This record gives sequence, C-alpha cells and structure tokens, in this order.
Amino acid sequence: MSIEPTPIDADLARYIRDHAWGRDDAVRQVEKETAELGDLVIMQTAPEQAAFLEILIRLGGAKWAIEVGTFTGYGAIRIARGLAEGGKLLCCELDPERAAIARENLDAAGVGERVEIEVGPAIETIRALPEEPTFDFAYLDAEKTGYPDYYEELVRRMNPGGLLAIDNVFMSGRTLSPEDEGAVAVAGLNDRILADDRVESVMLGMADGLTLVRRRDA
Repeated sequence: MSIEPTPIDADLARYIRDHAWGRDDAVRQVEKETAELGDLVIMQTAPEQAAFLEILIRLGGAKWAIEVGTFTGYGAIRIARGLAEGGKLLCCELDPERAAIARENLDAAGVGERVEIEVGPAIETIRALPEEPTFDFAYLDAEKTGYPDYYEELVRRMNPGGLLAIDNVFMSGRTLSPEDEGAVAVAGLNDRILADDRVESVMLGMADGLTLVRRRDA
C-alpha cells in the first residue's frame, strides 16, 4: 500500500514553523538578525529542524558534538542546549566574520561556555582531530561539494550509536536530476549512505531534506 504524503505548501510550512518548540527570545533575535541579511537567510537552519535536532540530542543523551557550517550560530544554539551536562560542541566555520557573529549569539543565548568555534576550512579542522570515535552527534550543513569528504571524516569519528544529521539532501529537488556540481555531490552521497554497511539511515522530508545517519554499534 502506498501512502502519499501531504503536500507542504507555503501556508502549511508557516504553520509547521510557528509550532516549533523552543523559540525563546534569544533564538528569535537570531532569526530576526539573520533575516536582515537578505538572501543569505536561506543558509539558516529551519526553526522546526533546529527544534527537532535539539530533541534528538536530548533523547540520545549526547555529550560531544560537532557542527560543520555554523553561519550565525542558530543551529549551534539548539545543539548546545540539547547536550548532556558537561557536554561540548565544536563548531567549524570558514568565515571569521560569521564566526564572530555566531560567538556573540551563542553567548547571548547562554551556551557560549559549551561551544568552541574553529575558524578555517572545516575539512582541515576535522582531519586534525584524532581519527578515533569521539562524537555522539554531528550536524553537517556546509558547502555541498564537500559533503562526501565531510561524511567520510565524520563517520569514522562517530561513537557507536552516534548520530550524524545531514542537511539539504534534496538540494531544492535538484538531487532528482542532478546537473550542478553541488547537487551531483549530494545525490552521490545520498546513494552512498544507503549502501554503507557501517551505518543505518533515514531520509526525512523536513525543510530541504534531512538525513539521519546512525553509526552502527561495534
């Protein structure tokens, strides 16, 4: 039996967003300031997706986390809030100006002490880390052509049972017939994940597509 999903039009998308939990004054201020950046607002994690990630982290009891692509710190706030007591989040951000904005927003949200921001190419930051299981949670939302490399470096550093969340796996629908370099990279990774016997995964129709990848228990 085939179950057709409910089409998500603009009105229903706003309804979903309006019912996202955890959007307190600090979070809404980041939303407002990021919206003022114009077209760049598309780089912000959707509010409902950010809430979902925080709940996932709380459910899993994650303590050590990494985010690849931090932008203004919106997603990082929700990730840091979800971490277990004593938890730490490592953020990788290429742009020093965005990293400075993220730092201000994280501090204003009261989670700054839980977060370290490394400025520079994320792949270099990750490869400089010990090549051993370290992270309970990872969030990938960076330059799309780099997704295959990020995925490989992150998976090998995930603890057994650790969860990797990958954003924009739909590429606005372009992964169905990929032509541009970013869509080709993401579409290839989508297929690769499904065939990777190190992990279990599910692709969700949330925002621009979110894949959850669980590192299998050893």
